[in-house]
Amino acid sequence: MATDTEEFPPHVLREYAMLADGERAALLGPRGDIVWMCAPQWHDDAVFSTLLGGPGNFAVTPCDRRFVWGGQYEDGTLIWVSRWITSTGIIECREALAYPGDPHRAVILRRVRAVQGAADVRVVVDVRSGFGRHGMNRLRRDGGVWTARSGPVRMRLTGAQEADASDGPIELTLRLPEGEHHDLVLEVSDQDLPADLILPDQAWTATEYAWHRDVPQFANTIAPNDARQSYAVLRGLTGADGAMVAAATMGLPERAEQKRNYDYRYAWIRDQCFVGIAVASCGEYPLLDDAVQFVGARLLDDGSEMRPAYTVDGGRVPDEYDVGLPGYPGGSGTAGNWVNQQFQLDAFGEALLLFAAAADADRLDFEQWKAAEIAADTIAKRYRDPDAGIWELEDKRWAHSRLISAAGLRAMGRHAPPRQGARWSALADELLADATNDCLHPTGRWQRAPDDERVDAALLGPVLRGAVSPHDPRSVATLEAIRKDLARRGYLYRFRQDERPLEQGEGAFLLCGFDLAMALHQSGEPLEAARWFERNRAACGTPGLFTEEYDVEQRQLRGNFPQAFVHAAMLEAARRLAD
Repeated sequence: MATDTEEFPPHVLREYAMLADGERAALLGPRGDIVWMCAPQWHDDAVFSTLLGGPGNFAVTPCDRRFVWGGQYEDGTLIWVSRWITSTGIIECREALAYPGDPHRAVILRRVRAVQGAADVRVVVDVRSGFGRHGMNRLRRDGGVWTARSGPVRMRLTGAQEADASDGPIELTLRLPEGEHHDLVLEVSDQDLPADLILPDQAWTATEYAWHRDVPQFANTIAPNDARQSYAVLRGLTGADGAMVAAATMGLPERAEQKRNYDYRYAWIRDQCFVGIAVASCGEYPLLDDAVQFVGARLLDDGSEMRPAYTVDGGRVPDEYDVGLPGYPGGSGTAGNWVNQQFQLDAFGEALLLFAAAADADRLDFEQWKAAEIAADTIAKRYRDPDAGIWELEDKRWAHSRLISAAGLRAMGRHAPPRQGARWSALADELLADATNDCLHPTGRWQRAPDDERVDAALLGPVLRGAVSPHDPRSVATLEAIRKDLARRGYLYRFRQDERPLEQGEGAFLLCGFDLAMALHQSGEPLEAARWFERNRAACGTPGLFTEEYDVEQRQLRGNFPQAFVHAAMLEAARRLAD
């Protein structure tokens, strides 16, 4: 029998949809193959790892190999409907992780429907925990219900009464008359499964209700449909304890020849602050409350030693290690992230901006105010120290780190008692003067660092957040330099890597493109802002999901998927440009 990777080879990223329930996510390919899911939680080992060349898959795919694929999310949800037009008819499969998720048990719902003509569908279930190291054992069928173990996880499959497992994976061929549907439910847990079986109709109803309850309409934006979808992505990446992962995947390359790929299945402080601020700008607060809860807890626990990223339960991000998979083409099977060893000053400034957004909405409690004081004290003590900066590079005295910290101090100072507010405002002035002293380019714009004269798209952020006025000569000069040096074809690059053309150094950075749209709007260029917004909004895959980078030349998505802070930037830009 063909292996998973032979039968379900990888696709370009733009063709994958994501199902998520807040506790984990599943990536779904155009053949109806779930190629990636970590369980029970985001940072745990994968039970489906075909995406990175390993075993483990849950496929519902037409028997007729001649088909064309399409699909869409149901509005404002992460319920995906796959649609295949075959040589004999039309088949749909409604797909979701039961939402909201249980931290210990993933429930995958799949409803196959014969839309036109009879549907012949092949089902393959092969749960392989430990990134594929553990096959299914103790496999048994009892009254039409399949159960098995795979390493530390238990699995249960219902809806596959006629399946066979003599060859290893559970396999089934379904034949449905036109107009009929069939439900499959797969449960994967690190605990004993409850005796009661999942009832598909009830699970679907509860999932639909929860999504429609949790995702607002966003009528106050210029793109309400896309805003709802981005919010659903962010909601799906955020768990019940408030932690939001940066992306659902690991090991997806940004540049194939450089094997630049990282593990983003962790909660980045900065990214979660971006999300909280974005949703607050729209007047929507649950994800803001989640961000304040998680970031505040990290500051209260770790103080000035707060790390840039954590596991979703507040633990340490593991060091990088090889999981033994071939990797996505051009990438490698490396988990963990060396960010766990870094100091990033800007994360403390972003935390203050987050807390200020919460205070603006009267949603900051006493303990969280203490966390804000810790962030401000850390900036005062450590702003002279080199740090890794927003792009997590070598330690330098980055201009962005100091300027965004000044923005956070100003924003939080407006909510502080007079004496404390004055002290924070004076500290912001001190940081601004310090950056002006060693990071002001001879042309009058900001430069990246004292020993690096290049301009950086990250320097849009401090102006957007109020470190300096958009009409300040330094802001005006920086905006113009960014447009001249880093913009190509309606997309923006972070900084110039070397003398090569920008597109040869890396992909365009979508976060920066949306930031430029907001900066242009702030500077009184609404038409140009709208052009940038629309150009970057289109840089997504078929399901409307964004990665970190966009390959302008090949029109392909690059990097881990989907990238939370890009969805947050799209959401905030859609709101700001509506004013």
